Amino acid sequence: MKKSTAIITLIAILALTIGIGFIDIHGTDSQGTASAKDISLGLDLAGGVSITYQVVGEENPDQTDMADTIYKLQQRVEGYSTEAIVYQEGTNRINIEIPGVSDANTILQELGQPGTLYFIAETDDEGNANYSYTASGWVLNKTIDALLADGSIKLQGTDVADARAVSTQDNLKNTSYAVSLSMTEEGTQKFADATTRAYSKGETLAIYYDGAFVSVPNVNGALTTGEAQITGDFTYEEAEKLASTIRIGGLSLELEELHSKVVGAQLGQDAISTSLKAGLFGFIAVAVFMIAVYLLPGFCAAIALVAYVALIVLLLNGFDMTLTLAGIAGIILSIGMAVDANVVIFARIREEIAAGFSVDSAIKTGFNKALSAILDGNITTLIAAIVLWILGPGSVKGFAQTLVLGIVLSMFTALVITRLLIRAFYALGCRSEKLYGRAKDRKSVNFLSKRGLFFGISIAVVVSGFVFMGVNKFALHRDELNYSLEFKGGTATTVDFNETWDIDSLTAQIAPEIEKVTGSNVQIQTISGTNEVIFKTNSLDVETRENLENMFIEKFSIPASKITTETISSTISSEMKRDTIIAVVVAIVLMLIYIRIRFKDMRFGISSIIALAHDVLVVIAFYAAARVSVGNTFVACLLTIVGYSINATIVIFDRIRENRSINTREELTEIVNRSITQTLSRSIFTSLTTFVMVAFLYGFGVSSIRDFALPLMVGIACGCYSSVCIAGALWYTFRTKFPGKKKA
Repeated sequence: MKKSTAIITLIAILALTIGIGFIDIHGTDSQGTASAKDISLGLDLAGGVSITYQVVGEENPDQTDMADTIYKLQQRVEGYSTEAIVYQEGTNRINIEIPGVSDANTILQELGQPGTLYFIAETDDEGNANYSYTASGWVLNKTIDALLADGSIKLQGTDVADARAVSTQDNLKNTSYAVSLSMTEEGTQKFADATTRAYSKGETLAIYYDGAFVSVPNVNGALTTGEAQITGDFTYEEAEKLASTIRIGGLSLELEELHSKVVGAQLGQDAISTSLKAGLFGFIAVAVFMIAVYLLPGFCAAIALVAYVALIVLLLNGFDMTLTLAGIAGIILSIGMAVDANVVIFARIREEIAAGFSVDSAIKTGFNKALSAILDGNITTLIAAIVLWILGPGSVKGFAQTLVLGIVLSMFTALVITRLLIRAFYALGCRSEKLYGRAKDRKSVNFLSKRGLFFGISIAVVVSGFVFMGVNKFALHRDELNYSLEFKGGTATTVDFNETWDIDSLTAQIAPEIEKVTGSNVQIQTISGTNEVIFKTNSLDVETRENLENMFIEKFSIPASKITTETISSTISSEMKRDTIIAVVVAIVLMLIYIRIRFKDMRFGISSIIALAHDVLVVIAFYAAARVSVGNTFVACLLTIVGYSINATIVIFDRIRENRSINTREELTEIVNRSITQTLSRSIFTSLTTFVMVAFLYGFGVSSIRDFALPLMVGIACGCYSSVCIAGALWYTFRTKFPGKKKA
């Protein structure tokens, strides 16, 4: 790189970073468009709309139907936000909370009247038209009751298993959009009969929902497989809206709106500001560490990390992602994890310098040799994130989106921005090897000789977790883990105060009093335009409810008539748990396949998955022993550890693969020990920087963030231990016990 090019490169990177940072702070116009303040925020940070539906005509509906209705509604409202939640309230009510919106009427209009979708034949058995087209559009000629009575309604929404927007291509490669329908087992026969009849008569089969026709498609054949497509001149948005309407019309129960309200943020400005402060201090600590340890490359990495933060804020806006407080924690964490690629590169550069190569050659070779480890580690994690994004439930999708964004940006900043900066400074005269460092010649540590001890410690810790869960369940007669209301459901206490309270005052003054009475963490929601506040806790028995009511009466002078309580279901349904498990299993299988292809040895994949499972089980053991609250951040915590663990392990495996290819006659024991030793500084430094970021988060954060940060710190430490002490030893054990077929 020429000096002139180097100067232009530095100016361009700095100008771009400053420019993006300016947009992040001030936006692109006077309204702050595209700024950090313009990012869609979750219910905990910004509040949103809360809508309560009641089952029509039933006080005690079947709970299976309730669960099915809740699950389908959850899928529907995720179109507004992946962080939207749906849960049962009392015996026959369903509550929906959608963050980042404030117009309840618009939401209600778009949702319509859930559970009233019909497929109507064009004519009845006597040939009379059931509907007709007028100047104002399609209209019914009869009432719904009459259509039901004479059999003209051939199917209802409950006969539809699924409806999705899909894209199709014709012979000329022109793309069009349609709605793909799948019927239930019972609906398949009804649909076959209805389409056979309509096709033979040359008639349409209308879809009628919430008092209006949403589609009146022609029937082009007898559809007997339970699969069909509605085609037309659709945009993708139109196809998705129709599919969404059909899905919500397929609810097991008919619902009516009971009331809607705008709720305030669950966490106040203090919680946000302290989390951001933690991020700032953590970032400064990481930047200082990188410069102190890696000198000039560390300085370049610090600049690249600034660009990383600026870009991630900009793209959160660009991709319209909903950000929760756990999401902020995840981004702060990703800053620490983004250091990893830089550490791998800088360690390689130092090794090349120590091997006698020039600084220029060391920089080129260092990046090239680090590339495979960075790509394999990040692509493996990226595979998991994409699968979770596609298959996971809403809260997991939100986590996966942030993870995908963080992975892509971390690779870009390390492999492009950091590289350009180092090359530019070298071209400008920063060529002394003292500015880059030299790897010390370390004697290989004999990790494999202690593998029996390491395996024993790991097994003991994992087993202790099951012991703690057993003691909790059978000896102490409580849940195996300290499940919060997101998993178990709980009690919602609504209090109409005599004055307006802000969320920070409620958190500081009233929440501690509730926790004293209930022994439970508290979620707080204010209701816009009123003095009402909703306090959500774990399930309370009659005596505790009475004690809580007396506390409000005695300490805050609230009349008993202004205090109401309702039992609420969990917001993480069994279907969401199932979807999460399926997504994780699929992700693990795909990661195994990728590792098998890249490393040409399934034992690498099996060893990495065992090490990954080890880390998850150790963290669960910590949850059981410390009784840390298991809430909606629990899944995000475990998934973060999975991504972190697999990335760390792949770096070591990549070095083992490389060393084996260089010296095929060297003893396998020495190769493994030397590979772990060569990557030891990377394992420690990456874990340390990430740990520091989370430690600041724990120190400054509110209780809900601490419940996320504390087990995460355990997982980070465990991930470092397992990648260094367990993963390589497992592969060596499998390699020696199951050597495979020898090549002729």
